[in-house]
Amino acid sequence: MKVDIKKKERVKRIFDTISPKYDFLNHFLSAGTDYYWRRKAIELSSFNSESILLDMACGTGDFAITARKKGVKTIFGGDLSLNMLSHFKDKSEWINGRLVQCTAEELPFKDNTFTNITVAFGVRNFYDIQKGFDSFRRVLKEGGKVTILEFRLPANKFIRAIYLFYFNKILPALGRIISRDPEAYRYLPESVGEFDRRIDLVKLLKNSGFKNVEKYSLTMGLVQVVIARK
Repeated sequence: MKVDIKKKERVKRIFDTISPKYDFLNHFLSAGTDYYWRRKAIELSSFNSESILLDMACGTGDFAITARKKGVKTIFGGDLSLNMLSHFKDKSEWINGRLVQCTAEELPFKDNTFTNITVAFGVRNFYDIQKGFDSFRRVLKEGGKVTILEFRLPANKFIRAIYLFYFNKILPALGRIISRDPEAYRYLPESVGEFDRRIDLVKLLKNSGFKNVEKYSLTMGLVQVVIARK
C-alpha cells in the first residue's frame, strides 16, 4: 500500500479551514443520519463505565460526546487539526487536558493504555493506514478493541448510482457554498471512492495482529462499522 506523506498536510489544511462549520455540514449533508451511525457504532462496541477510550481523528468531538452520554467516563481525543480540537474543547469542558494534536501513525501514548479506540470517518484520511493500525495495537490493552466507522460504496447498483450522484454532484456544491472551501467537499467524494476501491480494512487490521474482526453494514450499505480485538 502506497504511503502518502503529502496527504497529511492536505488533510490538516482542509479540516483547519472548515472547522467552524464542520458540525453543521455533517448533520445537514447526512440529513441527521450521522447521529444514528455514531450511536449504533457505540452500541456494537459494548462500552461501559470502566472503558478507557481514545477517540482518534476526533474532530469536534461528536463521537466522544455521544460515548460520554452513553456512560464512558474516561475519554481522550486525538486529531491532526488544532482548529477542530479547539472546537471540541469549546463544546465540552470535561475534555480539557485530554486532547492531543497528533496522527494515528505517531500516537504519543504509552503501550497498553486504552481499552478502546474509535475512529469515525477518519481512517481514509490517514497517510499510512497500516502504520496507524500498528500504532493502535501498541497502545491498546490486551483484549482491547478498535472500532472504525467509515463510509463505503453500496453494493446495490441502484443505491450506488444515487449515492455517487449525491456525493459527486450535490454534496460538493452544497459544501462549497456553505464552507466556502471548494477543495474540502471535492476531497470527500474523491477520498471515499479511492478508499473503497483500494482499502481492505479487515485485511489491514489482521496484518497488524488484530483478531475476531467483525464487519457490519448500516443504512443500505452506505456506512460500515468494523470492530477488531487485540
